[in-house]
Amino acid sequence: MKREMKASNQLIEKIKEFEGLRLRAYLDSGGKPTIGYGHTLGVKMGQRITERQAEEMLEQDLWVAGRFPNTMKEIDTQGRYDAVVDFIFNVGVGDFKRSTLCKYILRHAPDKLIQAEFRRWVHAGGKVLQGLVKRREWEAQRWTE
Repeated sequence: MKREMKASNQLIEKIKEFEGLRLRAYLDSGGKPTIGYGHTLGVKMGQRITERQAEEMLEQDLWVAGRFPNTMKEIDTQGRYDAVVDFIFNVGVGDFKRSTLCKYILRHAPDKLIQAEFRRWVHAGGKVLQGLVKRREWEAQRWTE
């Protein structure tokens, strides 16, 4: 049986860098109420949290994002795990499961094809966002580490 993986410190630091820390609820690029390090579940506009609460939310969100990759035998390195967990953390497990990216991973497609699929997910609100371009590039690189 596959050993359960956890988010690496490298992934945690990258998510903090990509998301930034916001202790007061705001609307993300998709118009969703968000707080802390990109936490969206149950967030209400006007809500405030502490840095400690943001850390706890991040830990919980990483556990949720890591559940599905832990069921995939194809996710067999820390780099692959981190890449997919970051992707799921950002877009959600539903979008990941329906994606060509997931299909390619399950079919053991060549790394170059998988990396190209990561790089396609750079739009929010119909626009290419530089932050997503950077994030997807990091995921594509991390996939092969």
